[in-house]
Amino acid sequence: MSYYFSKTLSGVSFEDAIQRVTQALQTEGFGILTEIDVQATLKKKLDVDFRKYRILGACNPPFAYQALQAEDKIGTMLPCNVIVQEREPNQIEVAAIDPVASMMAVDSPKLREVADIVRQKLQNVIAQL
Repeated sequence: MSYYFSKTLSGVSFEDAIQRVTQALQTEGFGILTEIDVQATLKKKLDVDFRKYRILGACNPPFAYQALQAEDKIGTMLPCNVIVQEREPNQIEVAAIDPVASMMAVDSPKLREVADIVRQKLQNVIAQL
C-alpha cells in the first residue's frame, strides 16, 4: 500500500499549482493551517539549493474533531500534508498523504471510518487538479 496519492501537472507554473491545490482542498472542506517553503528553509538553514517544494498542512475541522474524539493522541499525525514540488519547469507534482495508510498503526475502528472518508476527499482533491 502506498502512503500517498499523486498527480503530475504539465504546463502549469508552481504558483498556479499551489492555487489549484488550495482551491481543490477548499472544495472538499479543507483549509491550509501551515505552509512550509522547503526551498527557502533549506537555503536559509543549510545554504543549499533545492527545487521548489512546499508542504501544505491541510485540515478539515469536522473530521479532525471526529478523529480526536476517537483517539486523543491522533493530533501527532495531523494535519494531512499535501506537497507541491517542481520536478522540471512547468512539471509540477502534487502528492497527498493517504490517511488510511498513515493511521494503520492505530487500532481504532472509529478512526478507520474517519480515515476512509478523509482518504476519499483527498483523492477527490488530486482528481480535481
